[in-house]
Order: sequence, then C-alpha cells, then structure tokens
Amino acid sequence: QVQLVESGGGLVQAGGSLRLSCVVSARTFTYYSMGWFRQAPGKEREFVAAIRWNDGHTYNTNSVKGRFTISRDNAKNTVYLQMNSLKPEDTAVYYCAADKYGNNLWTPAEYGYWGQGTQVTVSS
Repeated sequence: QVQLVESGGGLVQAGGSLRLSCVVSARTFTYYSMGWFRQAPGKEREFVAAIRWNDGHTYNTNSVKGRFTISRDNAKNTVYLQMNSLKPEDTAVYYCAADKYGNNLWTPAEYGYWGQGTQVTVSS
C-alpha cells in the first residue's frame, strides 16, 4: 500500500513563501509521477503542478508559473512544492498525489494515491 504524508503548510502573509513536502512510502518511488493539487472552500480540486516519473519533466498551471516550483528527491522518496510570492487566492488545502507510470498528470482521476492534505492560508 502506498501512503503519502504532506507537511509544510501554514499561515503566511501575501508575498511570503512556503515549502510543502510529501513523503511517499513506496519501494519503487522512482516509477511514480507526482502531482500537487489544491482545493479551496466551495471549489473543485484543481491541478497545481506535477513532475513526470521517467524524465523529470514538470508542469504548472498558469496561475502559479514563475512562483511555484515542483521538485523531487528520489533518495528521500519525497516531492516538494516551493511556493514563492504567495497570494491570498493561493489559500487552499494542498494535496499530494502519486500515479505509477503516470502521463496525464493534470487530471485528478489519473492518480491512484492521495495524501491527507495540508492547509495553506495566505493573509492579505
């Protein structure tokens, strides 16, 4: 069973930074594409960023380009989301997700495993 545990959320002022971490309990972590999604109250879960398992190619939604960076450390079974220049509209619960050999990484249904989420609140 693959388990994902996020950490690093919190309260930050607009313009500040946070780094989210997601530790994955999988023996073959290198075969998993990883994604970050977020869900604000009353809204659907939306794609934020992803990193592909085989070539490390990254994807970002337009609203976070130039501000958020996804990366992974295969030796630590961990994926990160560095969030800079945070805005109040970034406030949401952030979820980490994993998909073995995944390619369609912007679609929540693609992912078979999810973390419990971590709250990010950006004050104005």
